[in-house]
Amino acid sequence: MPLPSYALGVMEASVYAPEVFAHGLPSALQPAQPSEGYAEPAGAAANAASPLLSLQGIGLSFGGVVALADIDLSVRPGEIRAIIGPNGAGKSSLINVISGVYRPDRGHVLLDGTSYAQVPTQRLAHLGVARTFQNLALFKGLSVLDNVASGLAYKVRSNFAGQVLGIGRSRGEQRETRNRADQILDFLDLRAVRDRLAGTLPYGLQKRVELARALAAQPRLLLLDEPMAGMTAGEKSEMADFIRAARDRFATTVVLIEHDVGVVMGLSDRIAVLDYGRKIADATPDEVRNDQRVIDAYLGVASDDEDGAGI
Repeated sequence: MPLPSYALGVMEASVYAPEVFAHGLPSALQPAQPSEGYAEPAGAAANAASPLLSLQGIGLSFGGVVALADIDLSVRPGEIRAIIGPNGAGKSSLINVISGVYRPDRGHVLLDGTSYAQVPTQRLAHLGVARTFQNLALFKGLSVLDNVASGLAYKVRSNFAGQVLGIGRSRGEQRETRNRADQILDFLDLRAVRDRLAGTLPYGLQKRVELARALAAQPRLLLLDEPMAGMTAGEKSEMADFIRAARDRFATTVVLIEHDVGVVMGLSDRIAVLDYGRKIADATPDEVRNDQRVIDAYLGVASDDEDGAGI
C-alpha cells in the first residue's frame, strides 16, 4: 500500500523543488503578489488555439554571468517541444524558470494565458505542471509504487488524524492513489517492479519510474530535463516511444531537454536551439537540421551518413 497521505505531503515538496527543499522555501519561491504579475490560472476557459505555455523576454543572470537573454518561446497544446544546445547553453536554467525554481531577472511566464513573474513552485501540480530532473530525484529507499504515488500528494485533502489512522476520507484517498499509480505502472510497463525499492533498479528503469511519478499527476504540461541521459540506445528508443504515447493518450504537452540529437529529431514537433543563453533557432526538426547557425554552434558538419554522424 502506498505511504499514508500525510507522508506524501512532505514528499511533494521535494518532488517539485528538490534543489531548494533541504533549505526550506525561501521568499523568492512564494507566489508572486498581484503587483508582480500573479493571478489565478484561467483553467478550462482558456482558448485551445492559444499557447499553453509562453515565455516573454526571459532574462536570467548569475553573478554577472548571463544564463538566459531575452528568451521568447511558445508551446502549443499537445505538442512535443524540444530545447537543445551545447553544454552551458541555458537549457536547464530555462526549465527551472518555467517550473519556478529560478526567478527570472526580467520577463514573464504565461500558463494558459495567465502571467506569472515567477511560477509558484509549491503550486506547480495544481497548475497542471509536472517535471522530471536531469539528476534522478527518486526516493530510493521506497518502493516503485510509493514513488509513483508521491506524484499525487498535492491531491490530499484529509486531515492529519485521518491520515495517521487511515480512516474517513484518507482511506478513499489512499485507494484512489494506489489505483492511479497502478494504472501508470501498467502504462509504462513497470508492473513487474511495482514493489521493488526504487534504488535497486537499473538506471534506465529508474528514469522510467521518475516519468511515471510525473505522469501520475495527470499534467497538462510535462517538463522533461534530459529524460534519456545515461541510457543505452535501446532504452532511449523505448523512452521516446513512452513519451510519444503519453502525449497521445493523456493529451499531455511536453517540453523536452535532450542531448541526443537523433532522438530529438525523431520525437519533436518543434525545436528551439539555445547557444550562450540566446535562442538562435526555433523551427521544425527539418528546418533546424539545415540551419547553418545551428550547425556552426552545436550540430557540427551536416552529413547524410546512414550511421547518423553529424546531423
